[in-house]
Amino acid sequence: MQGTPVPEPAVAVGEDPRSYARLMSAVYDATMAGHRAPARPRDVIGASWQRLMASGVTPDENAEPVVEAGGLETLRRSSGLIEVLDEISHGLESLVAEGENILVVADARGRVLWRSGSPAVLHNADRLGFVEGANWGEGAVGTNAIGTALAAQRAVQVFSAEHFLRSHHAWTCAGAPIRDPRTGHVIGVVDVSGPAATVHPTTIALVDAVARLAESQLRSEHDRILNRLRAFAAPILARMGRPALAVDTEGWVAAVDAMPLHNRILLPDQMAPGRVWLATLGMCAVEPLPGGWLVRLADGDDEAERVSQVTLDFRDPDRPSLLMSGEFGSWRHDLSLRHAEILCALALSPQGRTAPQLAEDLYGDRSRVVTVRAEMSRLRKQFSGLLAAQPYRFAGTVTLGVDYPDDRRMLLPPSTAPAVRAARLGEDG
Repeated sequence: MQGTPVPEPAVAVGEDPRSYARLMSAVYDATMAGHRAPARPRDVIGASWQRLMASGVTPDENAEPVVEAGGLETLRRSSGLIEVLDEISHGLESLVAEGENILVVADARGRVLWRSGSPAVLHNADRLGFVEGANWGEGAVGTNAIGTALAAQRAVQVFSAEHFLRSHHAWTCAGAPIRDPRTGHVIGVVDVSGPAATVHPTTIALVDAVARLAESQLRSEHDRILNRLRAFAAPILARMGRPALAVDTEGWVAAVDAMPLHNRILLPDQMAPGRVWLATLGMCAVEPLPGGWLVRLADGDDEAERVSQVTLDFRDPDRPSLLMSGEFGSWRHDLSLRHAEILCALALSPQGRTAPQLAEDLYGDRSRVVTVRAEMSRLRKQFSGLLAAQPYRFAGTVTLGVDYPDDRRMLLPPSTAPAVRAARLGEDG
């Protein structure tokens, strides 16, 4: 990204880490005691210390990270970082392979989502509360490469006594923020941490380079999503013969016909089929597409809320599909077995199903709510406006139909979901 500061290592090439650690220890002790220090900390460290002292944090307090009691999987799914985990792990495997460092990926608030490393270094991290689900924002645990990288919006290396809390002085860490290339907003941090003796001036440059590679991969993945949506929407736009556009679930424009070009349309938080006021375009009529929305300017005679006809087609045992019929035409989308099972279960329960109930329907285990929520998140993202939540159900703007096989026993044959097995028996009573 243009204008991004060059990563600054804590210990310069050729500098003795032990001498620098002794100097920083003296600087730290003097600064925390309010005395004149023998030197000044680096600017990024000094700014962090000032923020923390101004907020009343003390260097000797036992600041326990706040660990999320549950929902770690939900945090992971919503972070936008899952797609780049392999890229990050591959790019930094050389730093973790020798067993002295751990690799950590945190979200935009500094909460640890994933970590990997040798059992010995993970055990040492456990004693600091450096665990999955823990909050390592600067306000929670003082100056550290995760929280300070988020606060400074740049790559940061923190070595020994540069950490604000004394309990962290035996560690070194290097972290770099990862930005969503579509918006420029930071969505997470990649960090490498280990014993202070493992500090190296090239570590921060490598961590920062991997963060940039992750951003490049996010950009490529978004391009692929838009290309798929564009290919799907183009024939629909051509048939309509009126100004319209197709956008993804975040409002990024994939295709446009007879309308001014826009890169992105600001969408409301709660989108639904029908009439929607969009700040950029005014009153619009929208219909769902796989992975996005079809949008056109609303006519004066448009109904206040249009109802889409959705048909679940389970007649072909090898190819379950969803047929959407709306004002702008019809489209069909093949369903994965899991998504077909979920939609089948919801079709059988028009009143809706809670996450524990769906877990029972799909797995026969009401405790698997995290898995259910992750699947529902994917399904609702793929078919925007089709489903509502709390409880999960088909949206009120949808008229639902189900085409079952003539022999109900042939309903989704590969499925072992309890709800599907019960539906097979339902035909025969």
